[in-house]
Amino acid sequence: MDFALSDEQVALAEAERAWLTKNDPLLVRRPTIDDGPARIPAPALRHVAESGIIGLLTSEMGGTHVDLLVLSEEHGRSGSSVPVAELAIACRLLEQIGHPALDEVASGESLTIPAVGSLETGALHADVDGTSLRLHGTTAPVTGLVDAQRVLLVAATADGTEVAALVDAASVEVRALHTLDVTRSWAVADLDVTLGEDEWSTVPAGTLAFLRDELSTFRSVDALGAASRLLELTVEYAGQRTQFDKPIGSFQAVKHHCANMALSVEASRAAVWAAAVALDGDDAAVRERAVSAAAAFAGEGTSTTAQSALQVHGGIGFTWEHDVHLLIRRIKVDELLDGSVSYHRRRLISA
Repeated sequence: MDFALSDEQVALAEAERAWLTKNDPLLVRRPTIDDGPARIPAPALRHVAESGIIGLLTSEMGGTHVDLLVLSEEHGRSGSSVPVAELAIACRLLEQIGHPALDEVASGESLTIPAVGSLETGALHADVDGTSLRLHGTTAPVTGLVDAQRVLLVAATADGTEVAALVDAASVEVRALHTLDVTRSWAVADLDVTLGEDEWSTVPAGTLAFLRDELSTFRSVDALGAASRLLELTVEYAGQRTQFDKPIGSFQAVKHHCANMALSVEASRAAVWAAAVALDGDDAAVRERAVSAAAAFAGEGTSTTAQSALQVHGGIGFTWEHDVHLLIRRIKVDELLDGSVSYHRRRLISA
């Protein structure tokens, strides 16, 4: 595939990085780490709403999944708690079903997070009885759910009919999870709700699969951003830390670690770019292969990069005051959610 980011996409990424550097999410998070799950700061939510990121994938904005990728990578790189991909995906789905809440959600007035059943267990069930829909079970872990006013649920009935429903977060039980990742909140929704005729919609076949592929891709993009930042920190540290009156970066073993990290980051970036391009295409089979290839490759690659970063940093890498361990924690959670490496490898084999 011959692909490169456009000048506009490069400028988009640079602008978002500048804002995140000025409003360092990890610096904002550190004083509240012991107080509970990371919350989405009001200034950050206002920023993504006013800059049009939430509505990026709607027809009015005309953005692509590649546009969303460059933004999501920057948020992963900075350790941001804002689920930019999930917010944009929710808006896209609301436009698809023609929901009247679209403008309210796109403006950031009502924070809406999409949720589906687990890829491994499929624990979210939908039953249609006449004009009523019953949704019951537990969603897969979702970031940002503890701050959401609404949840956009997508599920399939026993006969394969796919449905979507926007429900108030107050009508479900949001159960916060304790994970390695302290830079974002993670939660599941336990629910048993019955909705009337005007409160849910059927959606085209394949909507659920497409949504799962979006979530899997952007979980890998987030890990890529964190791994890219770890590479920068590691190279910088290797040039400053000395042993035997020489920077450790001059030692061949450390050079090899840094080179392997750089290779892994760039190869993972190529894989997730291919997945994002496939999400913007029309071929479902190509999309599924590209997404699983990216999730499997980047999932392992970013995790290996994180381990190498810790090895080069040594003891300082896991001290509480350093950012390295925070990014490593984030990558390890990304590796497991929205489809593990082993899940996507099995999916590739069976495709």
